Amino acid sequence: MTEAEQLLWSHLRGKQLLGLQFHRQKPLGPYIVDFFAAAAQLVIEVDGCQHLEEEQCKGDAARDVSLKEQGLMVLRFDNRQVLVETTAVLEEIFRMCQQRANPPAPL
Repeated sequence: MTEAEQLLWSHLRGKQLLGLQFHRQKPLGPYIVDFFAAAAQLVIEVDGCQHLEEEQCKGDAARDVSLKEQGLMVLRFDNRQVLVETTAVLEEIFRMCQQRANPPAPL
């Protein structure tokens, strides 16, 4: 794991966030995602600088579309965001988990 992934994992493991179980390096179809919370159908990717390259961006976009077609939400953060803006990253993850793990009851 990268330093950013280690930091994020230290906040996600052990059901620390809303009691949700997160998995790391989780196989989902042909992909292995960085972090996954099944109860929220949420994928979290932590990207290094190689994800800024054009070919990698295209691959990431195709991967995100495929995961979204499976009903999953994909959140992407770069290493810098995780390392420098940790609180903001965790707040976004918290917000998405709260929305997706506890959807409003149908009318």
